[in-house]
Amino acid sequence: MKIMVVGGGGREHAIIKKLKENQEIEKIYALPGNGGIAADAECVPIGATDLDGIVKFAAENAIDYAVVAPDDPLVMGCVDRLEAIGIPCFGPRANAAIIEGSKVFSKNLMKQYGIPTAAYEVFDDAEKALAYLETAPIPTVIKADGLALGKGVIIADTREKAKAAVISIMQDKQFGKSGDQIVIEEFLEGPEVSVLSFTDGETIVPMISSMDHKRAGDGDTGLNTGGMGTVAPNPYYTDAVAEECMNNIFLPTVKAMKAEGRPFKGCLYFGLMITKDGVKVIEYNCRFGDPETQVVLPLLKSDLFTIMRAVTDGKLSETPVEFSDKYAACVIMASDGYPVKYEKGYEITIPADITDKVFVAGAAKKDGKLLTSGGRVLGVTAIADQLKDAIDSSYAMVDRIHFDNAYWRHDIGKRAMEAK
Repeated sequence: MKIMVVGGGGREHAIIKKLKENQEIEKIYALPGNGGIAADAECVPIGATDLDGIVKFAAENAIDYAVVAPDDPLVMGCVDRLEAIGIPCFGPRANAAIIEGSKVFSKNLMKQYGIPTAAYEVFDDAEKALAYLETAPIPTVIKADGLALGKGVIIADTREKAKAAVISIMQDKQFGKSGDQIVIEEFLEGPEVSVLSFTDGETIVPMISSMDHKRAGDGDTGLNTGGMGTVAPNPYYTDAVAEECMNNIFLPTVKAMKAEGRPFKGCLYFGLMITKDGVKVIEYNCRFGDPETQVVLPLLKSDLFTIMRAVTDGKLSETPVEFSDKYAACVIMASDGYPVKYEKGYEITIPADITDKVFVAGAAKKDGKLLTSGGRVLGVTAIADQLKDAIDSSYAMVDRIHFDNAYWRHDIGKRAMEAK
């Protein structure tokens, strides 16, 4: 079989490495892929949002199955377009991907169907939003309605910062049309948990829980990033919490989307917070999270391609999904200065004996050399019987990888260790 994976980051590298375990798959194309993914798939220089190019390539190369991984092409309708020419896909159609594509939609869905989330107000007028902030509880959270490269959420701990966020999003159009509407919501406190899940629109199977580290600096300081590292499973996600989530959040969400005529097939990501009032949804994503995928998929014992096809065919209830009982830790190696300004073009050296543990995100191949080309350059994942051993092993591998201007956090997994 010939498979096509749309996307070009660390998440896609993790998906491709897992798909390679299936003997039925003869060829994997990555659109566009990256310099590191090129070792595991044939990279094709077609951007993830070039839907015309993707559809044309799929038709001309007789692709048997497509995995659409990033949020933008999913929200734009990439799956709809591919299905229209007879290519089965893993990923939701556009009318279901809206669960991530519009914060207003997802918050209203939760309100309508009684799914626990933070209290909120929606605004499409900046002046009304600013007036509301005169008396709103502080701290507060301001969210751009649409996709914003993971940067459209601002936690404001003063009234001035909250107002500045509204002006930046709604008037200065920092995120373009994504800021035409905003959500202002209650600030929640408690441990955060990420749970990816497989769902075919009827059945939902949660994957191993994980803990992300969003801040750029040690001790959870500095700017928010796309994620500086992850560990799995998340120690705060106990059996009791898992049961609460299944009954109050996971199943109700799948049923709500079906009731709305938007059945969700693919990977549904739940960003959760365990508050003193129970577990609440912070956000939904319509795809595998990054870098969560880099600790979750390596722990998957079942065949990923078999599960993906079951999701597409509506047969997830008949398909075993098993995970290892081990621990995984991933440390992200970034370019110093990320997420603001950083230099590119430095050569990356990775010892041959650990390349299978490395997921490349921001690198290009030039003259046979792997060069840095992004803010988050690669993720280094280790698996062990104990969380501390997984963390130590990941850092030991990081120490063996070299590129100039490399930067990483030194405390990935520290909070998880303290919770155990």
